[in-house]
Amino acid sequence: MFESIKELFGFKKTDYAQLVKEGAIIVDVRSKGEYAGGHIRGSVNISLDKIGSNLPMLKKKNKPIITCCASGMRSASAKSILKSNGFTEVYNGGAWSSLQHKI
Repeated sequence: MFESIKELFGFKKTDYAQLVKEGAIIVDVRSKGEYAGGHIRGSVNISLDKIGSNLPMLKKKNKPIITCCASGMRSASAKSILKSNGFTEVYNGGAWSSLQHKI
């Protein structure tokens, strides 16, 4: 029960490295310009305003998704969009520069 409460309030620690090992897709939702300035190798750049039009491509991959951006705000929005469209394994990785050190 305690684990459920921790997960509900976002206190459950996510093992991003393990998710990536298991094939998770990292979706960087920053603009193309921001992405070009630095990103996690192997990540996919789909800006937040284009997430909706890329749902079929992401669904086809059938993998867990880790979202990231500059600070964690846009990636949280992207996670919410994906969850509301039926994606079940979606994780907000927050800032890409921080996430990079966790994987």
